[in-house]
Amino acid sequence: MHLVLLSGGSGQRLWPLSSEVRPKQFLKLLKDENGRPMSMVQRVWAQLSNTNLKDQSIIATNHSQIELMSNQLGKNIPIIIEPEKRGTFPAIVLATVYLHSVQECSEQEVVGVLPVDPFVEYQFFQYVKDLESTLINSSSELALIGVKPTSPSTKYGYIVPKTKNVDQEWLNVDYFREKPDEIEAKKLIDKGALWNCGVFAFQVKYILDMLKAKGLPTEYEKLICCYDELPNNSFDYEVVEKGKKIVVLPYERYWKDLGTWNTLTEEMDGNVFGKGKISEDSINCHIINELDIPITLLGGNNIIVAASSEGILVTDRDASTRLKNYIDGNFDRPMYEERRWGWYRVLDHTKYKEGNEVLTKRIGIKAGKNLSYQLHYQRSEFWTIIKGEGIFVLNDNMIHVRAGNVLQIPLASKHAIKAITDMEIIEVQSGGSLIEEDIVRITLDWEETVEFCRSPQLQLNDVR
Repeated sequence: MHLVLLSGGSGQRLWPLSSEVRPKQFLKLLKDENGRPMSMVQRVWAQLSNTNLKDQSIIATNHSQIELMSNQLGKNIPIIIEPEKRGTFPAIVLATVYLHSVQECSEQEVVGVLPVDPFVEYQFFQYVKDLESTLINSSSELALIGVKPTSPSTKYGYIVPKTKNVDQEWLNVDYFREKPDEIEAKKLIDKGALWNCGVFAFQVKYILDMLKAKGLPTEYEKLICCYDELPNNSFDYEVVEKGKKIVVLPYERYWKDLGTWNTLTEEMDGNVFGKGKISEDSINCHIINELDIPITLLGGNNIIVAASSEGILVTDRDASTRLKNYIDGNFDRPMYEERRWGWYRVLDHTKYKEGNEVLTKRIGIKAGKNLSYQLHYQRSEFWTIIKGEGIFVLNDNMIHVRAGNVLQIPLASKHAIKAITDMEIIEVQSGGSLIEEDIVRITLDWEETVEFCRSPQLQLNDVR
């Protein structure tokens, strides 16, 4: 069996730390067994490794998450990149076709699908392994894992089974109910309904036949070219809810979706992350603070305070589930982002009535990493090095720089920097339009940059 891990999401339910450019699965708010910070995706990847499933796993994601994935899991992780960000149905179809036409999996091969960020115990992955035999022995189209509910939650979809099979581990599925109200959820639980945790399996042929029926190609390179013709729906809606023969494996151990501040803080080690204090008479409260200023919480109960460069959230614990309805428009410009070379944080962005803008960033570059050799046609920049040392390139000339140096980068000047030690820079951009599109990259790797600066022949081409 091959596994496809789905990594998407917009990060809205864990705002202000999570965002379009740093979804929830990359937040390092959990701890590993040695007490070191780790993210949800790192935790699941380690569990897959410890249960001998990593080598048969592949991650389906979009371009915006590639650098984050590489930073947290390493450069050699197997990834399928969507041509554009769409629903889970096209992502799963694309990954399945890749396994078949590129990795040459047979049509009878079983593919398992799961989110990249479930909070589960190791035993859960044994059930994932069991999906293959369950699918084959039941002669079903789909085999799912369903979690035994601990409460009549309105956050999850429900799988309603038929009468229990005799001497079989699985149950035949009768129907699905998506996020009922609490009264209906109680009735469904009385019928033996299970939470739908988004984990299922099917044979490759099942997806290939579906594509053929839609008149779409089953070769990876051809499907990439017509990716936008796939229905932009969830796999649940497009496939699972329309399936004719589906079985479910009941899972009765610990499972949790850490998709809201309420559920995530329940699994965090400690009540304060970052600079902050909570008074002794405050009960069941948490502070999660990425800012360099302290937060103090006095005399409150069931309160969560989360702060980052994107904004500040103060919420009642139970009310945090409604957050997504209140933050539309908060993702105009990323205020914090992790990149292959390090990170940056926006400190200030001012637009003047005369038409010019000034943007100030604090940039961290990891030792041995470099910014690409690039230029801008709509802005000039000043860099003040506040930590570390490195090699700076300006218009093909290299100099050694260190903390205390101030570097001026005029309009249309080629520039790059490589960190010898961990570096931090205060960057001030000034111009008429400060947008990411105003970046002309000449080279990406440092070796290419050095070669470009040394070779007059390479410089004959117009970098535009």
